[in-house]
Amino acid sequence: MATAGKVIRCRAAVAWAPGKPLSVEEVEVAPPKAGEVRIKIVATGICHSDEHILKGSLPSVEFPVILGHEGAGIVESIGEGVTSVKPGDKVIPLCIPQCGECSFCRNPESNFCQKYHFSEPQHLLPDKTSRFSCKGKQIHHFLWVSTFAEYTVVPEYAVAKIDAAAPLDKVCLFSCGFSTGYGAAINTAKVKPGSTCAVFGLGGVGLSVVMGCKAAGASRIIAVDINKDKFAKAQQLGATDCINPRDFKKPIQEVLTEMTGQGVDFSFEVIGHADTMVGDTSAPVLPARSSQAPLRAKSIPM
Repeated sequence: MATAGKVIRCRAAVAWAPGKPLSVEEVEVAPPKAGEVRIKIVATGICHSDEHILKGSLPSVEFPVILGHEGAGIVESIGEGVTSVKPGDKVIPLCIPQCGECSFCRNPESNFCQKYHFSEPQHLLPDKTSRFSCKGKQIHHFLWVSTFAEYTVVPEYAVAKIDAAAPLDKVCLFSCGFSTGYGAAINTAKVKPGSTCAVFGLGGVGLSVVMGCKAAGASRIIAVDINKDKFAKAQQLGATDCINPRDFKKPIQEVLTEMTGQGVDFSFEVIGHADTMVGDTSAPVLPARSSQAPLRAKSIPM
């Protein structure tokens, strides 16, 4: 592309300081170095984790920073040595990298790549420098992804090539929200065919759990949420029952026991409330994630 090797000026939502709202700014995005990929972000999702950062809940994140970790886009240019993708490819940047070469990546029982950014400061790329600047100031990366920018630079091992026909405004949720929920049912819980499941919370992650339970062959999927407006979508995606705890005078675990006769086989907490995990005694609780999900309801084209 004509921009290869050049600094690109584009828009990004910059978090200048904790407690301050995002500010849309013109930023400079430097070309990728060896082993890096520069991506034109077409769509990004919003995760509640981004909100946690804005509130200053994770002190390991340094400001100013460009947040966002649920994105999809098109490769604009590549650095020296990059072989897995080329300009023009549709890709998803990965907030949890997979180099495919380390002993952890080669172990089917592990998903913790040894190049995982939480083992070291995550606010810069692996070479300890940033590709972002704004108003003469260095801007930090987030999870090596930073999808709240029209262009971003990531390590090659944090990029996954996807089908050329994939709709980017939908598959951006694969980066975190969908894979978290679906994977909780398929990979973590290993839901069995014919089993009964309860899913507490029907945000984007909770709905993905519903889809995972259906794909695994669960015969009954009970969706639980205090927002009835979510029930139609949950049923469309595979929920067989939808209940609102506020419609009952008894604890929800008693309701589930009465519905099933003995409780459920798998129970997923997809809200992020400790009280929910403690209160549901109908089955061992398998948290799908530790933060709330409702902000995942839609993707936002850049």
